[in-house]
Amino acid sequence: MSQDPDRIFARPLAQVPDFAFNEDVVRVFPDMIKRSVPGYPTIVENIGVLAAHFAQPGTVLYDLGSSLGAVTQALRRHVRTDGCRVVAVDNSSAMVERCRQYLNAQDSMHQELLPVEVREGDILALEFQPACVVALNFTLQFIEPDRRLELLHAIRQTLVPGGALILSEKLRFEDNQEHGLLTDLHIAFKRANGYSELEIAQKRSAIENVMKPDSLEQHRERLLAAGFSKVVVWFQCLNFASLVALP
Repeated sequence: MSQDPDRIFARPLAQVPDFAFNEDVVRVFPDMIKRSVPGYPTIVENIGVLAAHFAQPGTVLYDLGSSLGAVTQALRRHVRTDGCRVVAVDNSSAMVERCRQYLNAQDSMHQELLPVEVREGDILALEFQPACVVALNFTLQFIEPDRRLELLHAIRQTLVPGGALILSEKLRFEDNQEHGLLTDLHIAFKRANGYSELEIAQKRSAIENVMKPDSLEQHRERLLAAGFSKVVVWFQCLNFASLVALP
């Protein structure tokens, strides 16, 4: 499927609106995420690899905040465990519609993939079924901070023994010097990927009231409070990381 380049913030805006996963963003999202998140392709593909390690027969693999279904596609490429299926959930109707198109295209190219159900809905209201893997790939940071523990507790309760939560997030850092350095390096990454100073500044203004990153220490403490027994960082590139949390 064709993918448009991200030029959403290329022209000066009199007032920068809050970032939203609308049709405009959906149209350019693959380009946006690749040029904005260092290590994104590696994270996505290896979520599939990790999921294959934790998958168990007759259980569900959840992709929460599934956007265009990149993680769902990785899960289906790598997991071959009998009786598993994928449930992908996102609250953006535009994302869900395009996700279904991408998955239909994947079905046409591959055989014997896991069955998948794509739902439009609020992951905070989801009625979970026994799950071996739950992926939150750059999703928790868009949940209201005071409801994050609630969601993680629900995920912990639905995971079967031997399962895992895979959590990817942008990080903030408690040390101001470390935070400043990694923020500057992230901006350099975006410049190297062709974003102008105007685009970088306007995107930052659009997202700062919508996305609220936590520190690694906050993530670890919250996951333990939700009932997870072990939290392991398996990937980090600049101020982006992915963790595995074990029940």
